[in-house]
Amino acid sequence: MSVEAREWAWEHSSSRGTARLVLLSITDRVPDEQCVAWASVASLVKRTNASRTAVRDALVSLADSGELEALDHLQGPQRSTVYFLPRAAAWLAKLEEATREDPHAYVEPPAESDPVPELDEKRLQRHGIWPRKGAESSPSERNPTGAESGPLQRYPTPRRAGIRTRQGTDPDPQNRSEPKVNRRDSSSGTAVTTADAWQIDTASHAWALKHGHLDRLGQDGLRAADVKWRAHRAGFKPRSAAAWAADWRSWVAREHAPDRPRLRALPGGDPASSGGMTRAEAHTAALLAALNEPTPTGTEA
Repeated sequence: MSVEAREWAWEHSSSRGTARLVLLSITDRVPDEQCVAWASVASLVKRTNASRTAVRDALVSLADSGELEALDHLQGPQRSTVYFLPRAAAWLAKLEEATREDPHAYVEPPAESDPVPELDEKRLQRHGIWPRKGAESSPSERNPTGAESGPLQRYPTPRRAGIRTRQGTDPDPQNRSEPKVNRRDSSSGTAVTTADAWQIDTASHAWALKHGHLDRLGQDGLRAADVKWRAHRAGFKPRSAAAWAADWRSWVAREHAPDRPRLRALPGGDPASSGGMTRAEAHTAALLAALNEPTPTGTEA
């Protein structure tokens, strides 16, 4: 029966362009003389090779002309939209009545006054068309583009709620004159600060005590290591308090006790300072002592 429906579309439809292609694509799926077929917008886009917007506009144009109607209370396979071609159904009913007795009888061209036959929805079930679950919408509220949302029904993306800081992700202090430093009781602060402004917090001090660095270095040694660390980190870029705390702990863990011979010279230091001999000097002194010769410093072993 799709042949008669396509013939009506070719010969008597007033549609043009993309609307005509969409109408022909729908009539190609008409199974019987009731001229009801199901189709999705995606399938019409694929069959007509047109854009989604063009297909939706074509469906609206066909609905305005009265040649196509979306039956929102029915649905096809995979919840596809069901379309009714009232002009085509009226033409096929008129053609069948005129040629019932004489197959070669002349049939007047279709007119708007031709009555549209009533639909037998039970017969549509054999073609996979069933009533849609939910409330039935009135014809004036039907969307000609089907169950899918129309092009004009768009909702803007909601703006993200919350309070945003003016710069970066770190919150500014309430008092603008207050510097952004880490809290003294926490090493996990996120405020960006410099090494000289960072303060040793309770967690870092407890770490030095727990791992024996305070006993190994003593209060003076730990203070000296802290001064040395700040001098080496003076030119570093600002970091978070947690990053400075981790770096400070790593430095203290590598720091030697004051009474231990230094094994390497530090930047800006004196390799022959009074803190003790270097490893090379110690090896030389041991060798000269074994030979019972005076050391380079003038002392005897």
